[in-house]
Parts: sequence; structure tokens; C-alpha cells
Amino acid sequence: MDEARNSRSRISRRGSSRHGSGARLWLAGGWLLLALLAAIFAPLVAPQDPLAQDLMFERLPPFWMSGSEPGFWLGTDSLGRDLLSRLIFGARIAFIVAFAAALAACLVGSTLGLISGYFGGWADRIISRIVDVWMAFPPVLFAILLVAVLGTGLSSVIIAIAVIDWTRFCRVIRAESMGQARMDYVENARIAGYGRIGIMLREVLPNVVPSIMALLSLEMGIAVIVEAILSFVNLSISTDDPTWGGIIAEGRLSIHQAWWVLVFPLVTLILTVLSFSQFGEGLKARFDPVLR
Repeated sequence: MDEARNSRSRISRRGSSRHGSGARLWLAGGWLLLALLAAIFAPLVAPQDPLAQDLMFERLPPFWMSGSEPGFWLGTDSLGRDLLSRLIFGARIAFIVAFAAALAACLVGSTLGLISGYFGGWADRIISRIVDVWMAFPPVLFAILLVAVLGTGLSSVIIAIAVIDWTRFCRVIRAESMGQARMDYVENARIAGYGRIGIMLREVLPNVVPSIMALLSLEMGIAVIVEAILSFVNLSISTDDPTWGGIIAEGRLSIHQAWWVLVFPLVTLILTVLSFSQFGEGLKARFDPVLR
């Protein structure tokens, strides 16, 4: 009776866990889809020109506060620029950096991690030493240094993030590959006559894909944060295009006169980063055969 009760309790916990991960997946995915669509169709969605300045409309409050003006839903900054439009166009920069930098870091790090974990030996020793040396540098300071050397610009930011964060993929996928390489199905594939590369690609890789997906989503959130930090210190794109970090830097200077210029981009940034993280965890829970 106790065993049956414990079994039912474990099944119930698994079910509630799956429901919880499913809810997180849908909520996070909904926010990311909304932000992505707004970024893609920014010229059609944005109510105003994000670069248009009008000192007659400086520091207008959001629409629910007294003193607001029609058409400026989230208010304006110290130069009279529409805050909502700047956030929407800033999402373009954030998502471009997130997708490009995360994919580049994923491709390099996952490939090296798969080779290191599955083959082991001298390949593992060489790759592991490179990762140890690479991770000795503080990531944000390393990114600032790389951008300072490469010069400001979107491509420089993407390269800097990819160069720094490939190690995260490498270490996790190495550990996953080492565990998978000890499984019985790998030995059965060897007995069946498959080559080592064939086993790695046909057997091991599909079983580490859920971890890669979770890491990729998490890395997109990290890339958004790093880009915001670089734009906050004026080391991101060199044009007048709005970025979330740049808007936060502007809002910090006028927090006492126009709190909305700082609060709204911060909330947008936090929601986006959390959504990337929860979306990755939800994907792993949904597709990982062990968790299922």
C-alpha cells in the first residue's frame, strides 16, 4: 500500500511538473513571439518615428497620467522622442544580436564539446585546457575589450559575444556527451559496425539536442543583456538607432523628472531575458527523453 501510494505521489508530481513547465513555455513563448513580431514589423507597429525630436513634447508622462498627449502611449524622453517607438525599434537590435551571437557560439561550442566528450583522450585534454584558459577572463570585461579593439558596430558586438560564450556550450555538451557515450545503445551501435563519427552524429547528438536547445535559449537572453551593457556604456552600434541599453542610460540621467524612461526599458529587458530562460527550460522538459 505504501509503495502504491508513493508511486501515485511521484506520478502526480511529474504531472504537475509537466503542467508547470508547459505553462512557462507558453507564457515565455508568447512574450518572445510578441516582441519578435513587434521588432519585425516595427515601421508598421511603432506609433511615432523613434528618432523624431520635439522639445515641445519633452518628458511627457504615460497615457494614464495627467499631462500626457495622445499618440505617446508610454511617454517621451528628454528630447521629446516617443518611448514606445524607441523600445520597439530597440527590440530589432536585441533580437538580431541574440539570434546571431547565440547561434555562432552554439555552433562552435557544441561541436567542440561533442568532440571532446565523445572521443576523449588528447582531443578532450586540448579542448578542455583551451576552455579553462578562455574562462579565466571576466566575460563582460572581455566583451568590452574586444569591442574596443574591433570597433563599435553590430557585427563587433555579435563577434565579441560569440567569442566569449562558446565555452558555455562546450563545457555542458562535453559533460552530456561523456554521459551518453557510456550508454548501452552506443555500445550496441559499435557492435553493429557503425563508425565512431557515425555513432556520434546518429546516436549521441540527438540525445544532447534538448540540452543544446535549452542552452541556446539561455544564451540568447545573455546576449541581450551583454548588448544592453555595451550600449549602456556607448560601445554598441555607433548610429542613432535606439537600443535598450542606450535608453536605460538616458533614463538614468532623468530618473527624478521622468521615471518612465528608465523603468519601461528595464521591465522590457528583464521580461525578455526571463522569457528566453524559461522558454529554454520548457523546451528541455518537453523534448528531453529522460525527463519525459
